[in-house]
Amino acid sequence: MADHDEVWRAVDAQRAAIADLLDDLAPDEWDVPSLCSAWRVRDVAAHLTLAHMPAGRATLAVLRARGSFHRMIRDTAVRQARLPAEQFAPMLRAMVGSRRTAPLITPLEPLIDSLVHGQDIAIPLARDLPMPTAAAATAATRVWSAQWLFRPRRKLGPVRLVATDHTWAEGEGPTVEGPMSAILLLLAGRTPAALPRLTGPGLPTIESRAAAASRPAA
Repeated sequence: MADHDEVWRAVDAQRAAIADLLDDLAPDEWDVPSLCSAWRVRDVAAHLTLAHMPAGRATLAVLRARGSFHRMIRDTAVRQARLPAEQFAPMLRAMVGSRRTAPLITPLEPLIDSLVHGQDIAIPLARDLPMPTAAAATAATRVWSAQWLFRPRRKLGPVRLVATDHTWAEGEGPTVEGPMSAILLLLAGRTPAALPRLTGPGLPTIESRAAAASRPAA
C-alpha cells in the first residue's frame, strides 16, 4: 500500500467490518475458542478495543505484568473482556477515523491486528470476513521484516512463500503457494487455519516445524 493514509483506510474498513460481525454474534458465540491460543472470541474482541490505550495506562499494565509485553497484552485483554459483550462493537466502531496508536508502534501494527484478529474471530465461527489482498500483502511484508518480533523464518523453516493472488513473495527454499490471506495467517502463527489453503513442496517443512512446536517439552 502506497502510504499511511491508505493503510489507515484499510484499518478503518476492517474495524467497521469486525464491529458489524460482533453485532451479529449470538450469546454462546462469545465464548467460542478463537484462533488466538487460549483466547476466546470475547478476549480477541476486547483486545481490539484497546488499540488506543494511553501511554500511562500501558506503562502501568507492563509493570503489573512484571515487564512482559506478551503477558501485558494477555492480561489487559482478559480484564477488558469482563465488560458486557454488547459494548465491544460500539467501542470498535468509535475508533474508525482515528489515527491514534498505542505507544511506540506504527500504523502497520493496527493493520496486522485488525486483519489477523478479525480472522481469529470469524474462522472458528464459520463467518465470512473478507481480507483485502493489498492490505494483507502490506501486513505480511511488515511481519516478514520484523523478524525480531514475529520470527517467521525460524518458525516456518527454509521455504519460499508465494502469493497466488498478488505479486508478494519472500523466503528461500521449497515453494509454498496460496492466497495472500492464508500466507498472512501463516506468518502470524495461525498455521492450522492456513495450511488447508496452501500447496507446494515446502508444506512438509512447515508441517514438521508446527508439529515439533506443538509437542510438550520432555
